[in-house]
Amino acid sequence: MLVNDKTNAVKIINKVAIVTIVVNLVLSIGKFAAGIVGNSTAMVSDAVHSASDVLSTFIVLIGARIAVKSEDRDHNYGHDKFENIASIILAMMLFATALALGYAGIQSIISATKGEFVKPSYIALVAAIVSIVVKEGMYWYTIYYAKKLDSQALKADAWHHRSDAFSSVASFIGILGAILGVLVLEGIATLFIAVLIIKVSYDIVKVVIKQLTDHAAPEELVGRIYKTIDEDKDVMNIDVLKTRISGSIIYVDAEIAVDSSLNIVDAHAIAERVHDKIEQDFKEVRHIAIHVNPYFGEQKKEESFEEKEKELWEQDKKSEKTSDEENKTVLEEEKKDKSFSDKSYK
Repeated sequence: MLVNDKTNAVKIINKVAIVTIVVNLVLSIGKFAAGIVGNSTAMVSDAVHSASDVLSTFIVLIGARIAVKSEDRDHNYGHDKFENIASIILAMMLFATALALGYAGIQSIISATKGEFVKPSYIALVAAIVSIVVKEGMYWYTIYYAKKLDSQALKADAWHHRSDAFSSVASFIGILGAILGVLVLEGIATLFIAVLIIKVSYDIVKVVIKQLTDHAAPEELVGRIYKTIDEDKDVMNIDVLKTRISGSIIYVDAEIAVDSSLNIVDAHAIAERVHDKIEQDFKEVRHIAIHVNPYFGEQKKEESFEEKEKELWEQDKKSEKTSDEENKTVLEEEKKDKSFSDKSYK
């Protein structure tokens, strides 16, 4: 979550949650009544789906409120990843919704082939249209604040709203088909929507896994960070630049080379200047740790980000190869020691 004013972030989350809960409760009651009066089981099921969205909103509220908490003794790097946990729970709920819709779609197709149906009234059709408009509106309302806060949990909740809109589309098609006597339409539409929701839940989990496994920041962003550091006239070379995504924020580790003749105070001032510049210009960067190395060249090393990235990867491969060889040597020595020890014991 990128909003620096955490108090403001909590206020936004609370506002979105309250609006969502009120809208879902009113909508679910309205759809349930329309389903009963209009003799539509599809609309009654849709009402239950809307009511379940209230639970998902509480999950978002809890996860996001924990995520904006400051660092403490037990969580030295903050609580951002709690929001990822909320996102995973919501993705699982979306997946469960898709499975339920898929099962309902198959049952609907089976019933349609048997000619089993009760003709609903137009009030259920109107309720489906209202639900589609309201839930799509709630999607855009929630996604606006999700992007503003860069909140994965709110993004997942926004898609939960859209999944409800999709299910209402299936209800609309099914009700219209029942009125017109084309019974198989609801089942086909429901199966199609179930596949769409499964795809959405997969995309959410994919993003969250990247954030939970210290995935590197996007190359375009790393390139801009590299360029910003390199523009400092006193940075002679960028020896190392690494990034990792943690929750919805980014941590950066860099090693810069400065003139070897500088004293420690001046070298530290350069590092501090670069540190402040990166954290000021890149709001998604929570912290950058900078290590200073001595530079013994006569002039600044001019190197593009692409060239440096290739060089660093080659260094990593060499280091990995060296490490593997060292580990192999250690294992061989341990085997020799063990063999000698066994012989001595005998």
